[in-house]
Amino acid sequence: MSFNAVETTSTVQAVALEKAFRLLNHGPTVLVTSAHHGHSNVMAAAWNMPLDFNPARLAIVIDKKTFTRDLIEASGTFAINIPCRAQADMVVKVGSSSGRELLGKSPSNKFEAFDLHTFPTTHIAAPLLAGCVAWLECRIIPEPHMQQTYDLFIAEVIAAYADNRVFSEGRWHFDDHDDLRTLHHVAGGFFFTPGTGIST
Repeated sequence: MSFNAVETTSTVQAVALEKAFRLLNHGPTVLVTSAHHGHSNVMAAAWNMPLDFNPARLAIVIDKKTFTRDLIEASGTFAINIPCRAQADMVVKVGSSSGRELLGKSPSNKFEAFDLHTFPTTHIAAPLLAGCVAWLECRIIPEPHMQQTYDLFIAEVIAAYADNRVFSEGRWHFDDHDDLRTLHHVAGGFFFTPGTGIST
């Protein structure tokens, strides 16, 4: 296990599922991990949103051309990993490459190609990425028309976790942890991070 994996695992805490939507509702760029029959992949996605909080549900757009789409449709599950400022370069690399193009080669997937460290999920096959600040394990709620027409997947969150240095008691708090601020993609490889929190 790498240093990053050890550090991440030691600060991971469970998040109540009725609060899981709060991990997403500030609009971060996410990394979607997927796995099926010995294959795994990770891709970046900026179009995601919470839909409900009890039960916790979310929506995410996954393009038909992606290898991730193949894996999540086959497995019925995926994980959302919420990366931080310290991982910006990695997010761009992951989002600019195709997992399908690595099949049958060495390295055989993006995890190996970019030396990404992971730790296991609780309920699904897809791995979780070390160094991120929140994670959601998701099970697809089949909506074939939405999936085929709009590339839109609706999923139930069946487990959620967050780094307690920046998310606790149901809210984000990034003060004194600039490298752990979430990433928000605008366009053309440009990101911003959240500013100072304001309590009212």
